[in-house]
Amino acid sequence: MTKTPGDRRDEDAPADPEAKARETCLRMLSAAPRTRAQLADALRRRNIPDDVAERVLGRFTDVGLIDDEAFAQAWVQSRHTGRGLAKRALAAELRRRGVAGDTVNDAVETLDPAQEEATARALVTRKLRATQGADPAKRMRRLVGMLARKGYPPGLAYRVVKDALAEEGADLEAVPDPADPFD
Repeated sequence: MTKTPGDRRDEDAPADPEAKARETCLRMLSAAPRTRAQLADALRRRNIPDDVAERVLGRFTDVGLIDDEAFAQAWVQSRHTGRGLAKRALAAELRRRGVAGDTVNDAVETLDPAQEEATARALVTRKLRATQGADPAKRMRRLVGMLARKGYPPGLAYRVVKDALAEEGADLEAVPDPADPFD
C-alpha cells in the first residue's frame, strides 16, 4: 500500500514498543484505576514484548501509578458501600482482576464483621417490602439467596433474615431451620 500525503495512520502510532506500552498504560489508567495484571494483559494483547512490558510496568509501579494494594483497598470500600458485597464476593472480584492473594486478604480484612452484618441488615430491610404477602418460607429463601449472591456466609444470612422477619411479626413456624449450622 502506497502512502498518500493525507495518510496519518503510521505517524499517530508510536514506532517503538516501549512508547506504545507507556501510551497504552496511561490511556487505560486515565479511564479507571487498574491492577498491574490488567495492564500486563492489555500489553500482551497488543503484542508488546514481555521484557518491555515488565520494564514499563515496573517504572509505573515505582512512581506510584500502579498500586495494587491501594486499588484493592479502594475496591473493597467502594463495592461494599455501593453494592453491599461481602468479603467472599469482594475477594473473588479482586482475584479475577489479578490482585495477589496476600493483598486480597489484607484488603478484605479491613471490613469489620459488625460493618458487614450492618450492611447485610440494611440490604434485607430494603428488600423486605418487595416480598410482603409471600409465604414466610419463600421470603426466607429469597432474602437468604440475595445475601448469598452478594457473598455473605449462610449462617449470617439466615440469622439476619430471621431477625428481620421476626421484627416484622412474620410467623416463623413455617420457616425451616437451616439443615446445617453455619458461620
